[in-house]
Amino acid sequence: MNRSQKIVSFAALPVAALAVAAAWAYRHPEIAPVELPGVASFDSDLLYLGEALAGIGACEVCHTSRGGAPYAGGLALPTPFGVVYSTNITPDAETGIGGWSEAAFRRAMRQGVDRKGRHLYPAFPYDHFTKATDEDIRAIYAYLITREPVDNTAPENELRFPFNIRALLAGWKLLFLETGEYQPDPGQNEEWNRGAYLAEGLGHCGACHSPRNIFGAVLRDSAYDGGEAEHWLAPALNEKSPAPIPWSQIQLVNYLFDGWDSDHGIAGGPMAPIVNHLYDQSEDDIFAIAAYFESRQRRPPNEAERQLVIDRAKSLDWVSEPGYLPDKTPEDPSVQNGMEVFRDQCSNCHKRGGGEQLPVSLALTSTVNASDPRNVIHIIFDGIRPTRGAMQRSMPGMGASILDRDIVDLVKFLRWHFTDLLPWDGVAEHVAEKRASW
Repeated sequence: MNRSQKIVSFAALPVAALAVAAAWAYRHPEIAPVELPGVASFDSDLLYLGEALAGIGACEVCHTSRGGAPYAGGLALPTPFGVVYSTNITPDAETGIGGWSEAAFRRAMRQGVDRKGRHLYPAFPYDHFTKATDEDIRAIYAYLITREPVDNTAPENELRFPFNIRALLAGWKLLFLETGEYQPDPGQNEEWNRGAYLAEGLGHCGACHSPRNIFGAVLRDSAYDGGEAEHWLAPALNEKSPAPIPWSQIQLVNYLFDGWDSDHGIAGGPMAPIVNHLYDQSEDDIFAIAAYFESRQRRPPNEAERQLVIDRAKSLDWVSEPGYLPDKTPEDPSVQNGMEVFRDQCSNCHKRGGGEQLPVSLALTSTVNASDPRNVIHIIFDGIRPTRGAMQRSMPGMGASILDRDIVDLVKFLRWHFTDLLPWDGVAEHVAEKRASW
């Protein structure tokens, strides 16, 4: 072989490699459409199980747009790479999963590939759903394809180049997707393993509550160290939890069922609709999930230790007396203004007294003890819409009634007064960002 031939052969290697890579990326064939079986084809127990499992996975939350029909898709899901719109998973033949066989549905859940052979973006958390059993996937399939079909085409995704090239997801999966059903831990009991199966799989709790790398994959070595969801901070669910009182199993049950616990507060933001779906689930499953996450917490306090934390928190609550000031008042003019804003706008509800209907002491909340102020700012702007299990608890939004500079000062005061932690950085920037998107 002469020199010219060697150069040509060497130059052909990258082309050949690209061809092989492209063939591998597009290796999934289209699965032919099928005529869907009717409701009568499925056992009622299977449909009931599918409904319950879809509730555990909160499928309706992501696959329903604002004001749209359930499961018809179109919800905008923000990611660091752009916006992904959820798909229609009703059994509509043209715009939904009508025509999908059970095998096609299982492939989507396990491998992140749709019926036509296209890679799905991991905003659909198949990296978690892959852990589900065949029986549970079949139950969810049966439930979804027996819903009312809705003709609704989701908007095109708005992803930056090169993230809009689906073939690249083949490489993402090669690096980060671990397929296969959940394998029980023989060192744990049945309840713990059931909770782990639901939380790690269909519940996909780590999708929000774990950090991700620059490619958007969950960092498995930092599972449940805290993450993000729709511009909210999803707090850590392990020993790094910012909650001053570590969560017990029954407290987690209270929160998951009702969205409220007296030692921790109320669910808000993206967690509220999740709780609303868990409200209908079996006690056995919720207690199992709670057992799993209790095991990941730091050492639980004994009753005396717990009471010390509660007493200190209550001592920081505002007193409903004219002219009252806390024992410690701020010297910083900004924080002092925040105290006055709190007295005028917040103290009527966030006050000392211990009544059953009063909010939890702010010093006990994960929001005030969190690593950044985003959740506090969201709540001040938007308020809290109560969950189904805590309808008597709500908070009006104040984004339209308080100036931004006063919100900044209020947030600084909350951190200064109710915790011993360092001040938050960038409060003004976070408030400005919230205002711009409000």
